[in-house]
Amino acid sequence: MSAAAPAPGFCRDCLVPARAEGRRCHACGSPRLVRHAEIDTLTLAHVDCDAFYATVEKRDNPALIDKPVIIGGGKRGVVSTCCYIARIHGVRSAMPMFKALEACPEAVVIRPDMEKYVRVGRQVRQMMGDLTPLVQPISIDEAFLDLTGTALLHKETAARTLARFAARVESEIGITLSVGLSYCKFLAKVASDLDKPRGYSVIGRAEALAFLAPKPVSLIWGVGKAFTATLERDGIRTIGQLQHMELTALMRSYGVMGKRLYHLARGEDDRTVHANDPAKSVSAETTFNTDLSRAEDLVPILRQLSEKVSARLKSGGHAGQTVVLKLKTADFKSRTRNHKLDDPTMLADRIFRTGHHLLLRELDGARFRLIGIGVTDLADPAQADPPDLVDPAAARRASVETAMDKVRARFGRDIVETGYTFGKGLRRRPDVEE
Repeated sequence: MSAAAPAPGFCRDCLVPARAEGRRCHACGSPRLVRHAEIDTLTLAHVDCDAFYATVEKRDNPALIDKPVIIGGGKRGVVSTCCYIARIHGVRSAMPMFKALEACPEAVVIRPDMEKYVRVGRQVRQMMGDLTPLVQPISIDEAFLDLTGTALLHKETAARTLARFAARVESEIGITLSVGLSYCKFLAKVASDLDKPRGYSVIGRAEALAFLAPKPVSLIWGVGKAFTATLERDGIRTIGQLQHMELTALMRSYGVMGKRLYHLARGEDDRTVHANDPAKSVSAETTFNTDLSRAEDLVPILRQLSEKVSARLKSGGHAGQTVVLKLKTADFKSRTRNHKLDDPTMLADRIFRTGHHLLLRELDGARFRLIGIGVTDLADPAQADPPDLVDPAAARRASVETAMDKVRARFGRDIVETGYTFGKGLRRRPDVEE
């Protein structure tokens, strides 16, 4: 019996087809070969920039290349992200900063520069748009891409096009990314996490069941810590166990989530890539350097955050109908309260007044380390803020806000403040960090 034919593949550095023998490229000597039986037919990818914020900072300051870098706030904040060197020491995203510094005291801590990260993220996304019109951003540094039908345009397979794209981003922008290639969104996302940084992983249809079987149930999209604990209490720890369960039994035990478990455990995911998916919410939050509990301390901060949310809504052409207040207590317990308005809004005044009402009901003596305000149920701004017959003064406040927006657009946001924030603003408080 003859040996099975080697899987097709290529060198990720020079794109020369890989030979059957050897672990290095016969053309350039690179060990970065990728082989897979289905590599020439798969077209759905998940692209994820590697430790994005930290990588951008290292690009801009080469002295940081070999150092552990944490992007986040002060000692009272949390880790936004960190480089892979810091991760080796046990630092993780969303970890309280004091714990991160205990794990890696030699780390270089850098405050986030969101304007810079957004600028770099847009560069990467523009390059994605050169590959295919079907780009669905998930966050500033990751997106799904569907390259179906692009082989004629690029004169090569989707797999090779993605490898060329990764090399271009690294060369022209100076950051690295990882690619996950598969036949569905779920497994493309899983694949992109398999070999970071500078990863390129492929999961095909033929291997999906066997690949998933030994994996923990927490790998499934939507299964968080709480639901993982529920499944473990029911004796379900691996995806393979789910593969042997009936749909009706899973739905009887877990409702709609049971249906998701059934299909994703089998590598079945019919979600398609939608270009330009609309934002689902707009928000702003801040962490304090010292816990706050008094209204006179919290209200000015809430007002300024409401103005930030309003500015983002106006610049993005959105309005939101549900206002959401977020608080985190000194012992890291979260409180989320929301109120649905009669009509969508994009006004700081309405966002603040609604949030203020929600906040006052939470002032029970607890000390808070974080406050945030946002809106969901985004809608067409043309439907926003109709005349308020119950509160005639609302129209006057809206016109004042419009005038303030014009002044700020010309002279900067700091040129004019409201009575809530004048002399008490976020920028002036030593006990507040953004």
